[in-house]
Amino acid sequence: MISLSDDLVLNYHIMHPGGASEPADPNGALFYKNKYHLHYILQHDYRLRDNSKKSYSFIHITSDNLINWHWEKTTLQPSFTGHGMFSGTGFFTKSGIPAIIYHGEATGNNFIVTANDNELNSWNPPLAVQVATLPDGHHDRWDPDCFIIGDHYYSISSGREQKLFRSSDLYDWQYVGNFLANETADVVYGEDISCPNFFKLGGKWILLCISHSFGCRYYIGDWDFSSEQFVPTHHYRLNWPAPDADLVSTTNRDFFAPESLVTPDNRRVMWAWLRDKSIRSLSIQSLPRELSLLNSTQLAFNPLKELQSLRFANQLFSNITIIPEPANHSGYDIYKVTEIDCDSFEISLRINSDQFYRKRFGIFLFGSDRSSGLQILFSRESGCIHLGKKIIPFNYDLVVNKSIFDLRIFADKYLIEVFFDEYLFGSVVYFDYVRGNEFLVYAYGNKLNINAIEFWKLRKCNQGFLAAKENLIWQPDILT
Repeated sequence: MISLSDDLVLNYHIMHPGGASEPADPNGALFYKNKYHLHYILQHDYRLRDNSKKSYSFIHITSDNLINWHWEKTTLQPSFTGHGMFSGTGFFTKSGIPAIIYHGEATGNNFIVTANDNELNSWNPPLAVQVATLPDGHHDRWDPDCFIIGDHYYSISSGREQKLFRSSDLYDWQYVGNFLANETADVVYGEDISCPNFFKLGGKWILLCISHSFGCRYYIGDWDFSSEQFVPTHHYRLNWPAPDADLVSTTNRDFFAPESLVTPDNRRVMWAWLRDKSIRSLSIQSLPRELSLLNSTQLAFNPLKELQSLRFANQLFSNITIIPEPANHSGYDIYKVTEIDCDSFEISLRINSDQFYRKRFGIFLFGSDRSSGLQILFSRESGCIHLGKKIIPFNYDLVVNKSIFDLRIFADKYLIEVFFDEYLFGSVVYFDYVRGNEFLVYAYGNKLNINAIEFWKLRKCNQGFLAAKENLIWQPDILT
């Protein structure tokens, strides 16, 4: 277990207070009895007499507001379940009892636990998902999901093919058939569906998931009640290869293992494990983001509105015009907005959509006279956005659908998360301790008009993390 130095401790992201853990999938997200609950996987030493023996527990954290988190005593662990715990999802039974479905490490089975108290610190013994009859052949069992449609529970397991099971009581399960009615053309042969989270949003059905090869993604479609199948119509990626990624092995996708819950005011909020290889050992969760339907074929992603409560020391810059040098082979200009004198901040940049027409421009963070710092660059000529060294494909034709484009940037020391209006998002790790302190705007080739830029400092909300770093209340049992 590594020890977290102060410079690695983030101010408002959820991270594990005990150091390393891989995987660190978020799981069991629920709102119950006026409190939010989130679990995440911790890999830990399990048997003292065998140093090579590792196992997996679900660390439990709680919050009143999705911002300030408190670490609870770990209940869902091998000393209770009899096996290690791999990913699954949280759901409510038909009678409203919190439950979690998950895969039991090395058991070949999925299991369901139901809460035995209002604090979700006591659980009933695991119940195996036993299917009465299955067709001949191999059937993958890992990272399951459970959801309710009508009077029935349905469960799917992960794998290259997802079999659907049905139950009326969580005890007796019947095989239904294939979960997917069809596959979309942009899903590559060999991809698996793992860490599934299936739910209805507005008038559409959404499947959040990963493939182990290409990371987090989602489907949008409909439920066919007659065939009991999900009919996907559209599919989108939420991952971009690292700049030094091996394109043959396809590993090292940075946004992984999504999990979501519904708030009391009916917002769908999700997290994912930030799996960037430079911070993977630190077990960091993404900022929570709100999901909604952008249209009938695509999701919108917005930062959690509660994050606004962290803002202070607002600076507003209005009606900014940048006029590059007369057109030549390197005609650009850089405009200094302000100096950055804090390690946690939020930026909102609002710009008319017509400014994207035939223009190349960007935001530079931590610039200096020696370096432009971290670049966030809208590269119209390449049909992409550059986020540091990451290249994110972007359809600029989408921008004309709205009059104003809103770029949101969240910096938490070395971790930067960016929301490109509602269309997509990305994260980047910027470990450059000789970085400058300038916030710059870059424009190439033609005049750029920016409606407004707002800059806020963000308060720390990691008191629960700091307490858990000292009291180790979360530490699982170790068998001697």
